[in-house]
Amino acid sequence: MQRATTEPQGLGRTTSPTFIELGVSEPVTRALRMRGTERPFEIQTLVIPDALAGRDVLARSRTGSGKTLAFAAPLVELLTPSGRSPSALILAPTRELASQVTEEFRVIADVKRLQIAAVYGGVGIGPQAKRARRADILVATPGRLIDLVTRRLLRLDQVRICVLDEADRMLDMGFLPDVTRILQMLRPDRQTMLFSATLDGEVGRLATRFTRNAVLHEVGDTGLHLTDATHRFIAVEQPRKIQALIRELAADRGLTLVFVRTKFGADRLARNLRREGFRAGELHGGMSQPQRERALGRFASGANDVLVATDVAARGLDLDEFARAGGQAQKEDGMANKDKGGAKNKKTASKTLKQKREAKRSKGTSGSAGSVRTTGG
Repeated sequence: MQRATTEPQGLGRTTSPTFIELGVSEPVTRALRMRGTERPFEIQTLVIPDALAGRDVLARSRTGSGKTLAFAAPLVELLTPSGRSPSALILAPTRELASQVTEEFRVIADVKRLQIAAVYGGVGIGPQAKRARRADILVATPGRLIDLVTRRLLRLDQVRICVLDEADRMLDMGFLPDVTRILQMLRPDRQTMLFSATLDGEVGRLATRFTRNAVLHEVGDTGLHLTDATHRFIAVEQPRKIQALIRELAADRGLTLVFVRTKFGADRLARNLRREGFRAGELHGGMSQPQRERALGRFASGANDVLVATDVAARGLDLDEFARAGGQAQKEDGMANKDKGGAKNKKTASKTLKQKREAKRSKGTSGSAGSVRTTGG
């Protein structure tokens, strides 16, 4: 592993580079400019030159730092359309993230006439397999990709660039055996790029095993941090969970982000909250990019004061007036809040509604069964 210590060639330390200076072509730069992206973020400035040079890359960067474009732009520049078999593979932990990455790619892949496809569980495998075989760039969750290959519906022998996006989350979700198996299927002379919030533990061992002389880039979180965060767990009976959430929302009408597990849960909860008179919107991977931007815009402006979001879709939110985050811990569509939003105000409350039997199980480690309050500085 090589730790990068120099600036991209031709750039001074105080220079704010352009995409052209990093080696991105004019057509791709123009497409980025049309979507409002004028200059690269720090992680893009660091990674793009090495990726374009064909080097293996390890990048430690927080969510929301612009890492998708850090590998998307080089891939688009390095590939040529074939339409016969995927030349690049991006592994993502969830269908929501796979959908987001695919949408990010479309903005610039169309410029080079590259075909991109996403494969993930929960939808018909036949149509996905057909699109995947014709794609130049394939974005996939590990489980569905293994399924396609096992059924001989897809071959990976032409993949010459592989990207692991949010590798730490992938391994946290138990995908290490699948990821290892997939990487073993690929040609040994491929280029590998791994992006993760941490490069320790299993992620580091995976990187050591499957990369060659990788260049390491690390971008710290230089943004503002919470100075006072309160976390509460509220035990409720399952049938009364929605009403409990409504009471909490009504008590403080600041901007509130509610996490749920699935896009169907997000749609349903937002709809129920609107019936109760709340200005609620939803955010999930099943929405188009313009729809997501509108949802975020309404939330950020205060037109909606509640945003119901899936965990991955809400990653990287950056809202100065973010007042509260909450989650619904339930079997069907809820999950505990994981503080994915970029909350930057002085005081933020985090509340998770839990069924009483779940709260009892955690009583031994969390204090009372009803609530837990933690304040961090």
